[in-house]
Amino acid sequence: MEIDRTLTPSEGDSAVALGNFDGLHVGHRKVISLALDGASEGLLPTVFTFAENPLADLGGGAGGRLLSQEDKIAVLEHMGVKQLYILEFRAVKDLSAEEFVDRILIGCLKAKKVCCGFNFTFGRGGKADSSTLAGLCGARGVAVSVAKAVMVGGTPVSSTRIRGLLEAGRAGEAAKLLGRPFGYCMPVRRGRRLGHSLGTPTLNQELPKGFVQPKFGVYVSQVLVENQRYAGVTNVGVKPTVGSDQPLSETWMPDYRGGELYGRTVRVELLRFLRPERRFPTLEDLRAQILRDGAQAREFFSQDVSAARRI
Repeated sequence: MEIDRTLTPSEGDSAVALGNFDGLHVGHRKVISLALDGASEGLLPTVFTFAENPLADLGGGAGGRLLSQEDKIAVLEHMGVKQLYILEFRAVKDLSAEEFVDRILIGCLKAKKVCCGFNFTFGRGGKADSSTLAGLCGARGVAVSVAKAVMVGGTPVSSTRIRGLLEAGRAGEAAKLLGRPFGYCMPVRRGRRLGHSLGTPTLNQELPKGFVQPKFGVYVSQVLVENQRYAGVTNVGVKPTVGSDQPLSETWMPDYRGGELYGRTVRVELLRFLRPERRFPTLEDLRAQILRDGAQAREFFSQDVSAARRI
């Protein structure tokens, strides 16, 4: 997959999917699949997206990110996208709708087919919508496909809805809308080694900057180490028993027997909320609860086939 950040002209005629695509949830994938279908017509499947959420620049509520740029690239490549344009929003935000179609879609991307979601907006101030796009492109001989909303539980799938689920601790429901578990890749940092002294050594990771903040508490998780999956118990929060106030992700893998992972980048995926954070009277009480959490994680992980799904 070719990745471009400077509006280099397309290598050939393209089918372009337009959108911010934060999270690459099942609704986003429907839009992108329309562009992928263009390959059967000899068009290059192409995605045009932004390095940051345009709502942040337009003064709207962008919300925390659901997916890192690195993971977004990996997912799109796996889907079969051949060209990926990742632009700073300021590069196009002052273009009129007509200028965006003429200069970007046709002049640069050589679009013969353009795909977007039902709620897509573009042009200066975000005042143009999918109907405007269809009119402008149609007048120029470019086909437009608009994906309808994907409904789950009678409500459209959206990044905003997924953020709300994660903030409420409903990780399993969020995974259904994403099409995979919510997770993050971060370096493992050295901590106070309290877990080692309790016999439950943990992976200490900062939460990614700018990400949505999941509900604080303890989760069943899936941890990916050297292409192996391990059941995990992940505490997202501030460790009230030991007096920390910096939000962190701490994960214990009951069945991991490998070496230390300090400095390594490890992926953690949250599968199910177990319990809120709480302060324990003693460290021994904390250890006993961690062991109980580990037993629940093992049971859930061994039975839940969706745990095997990943990016």
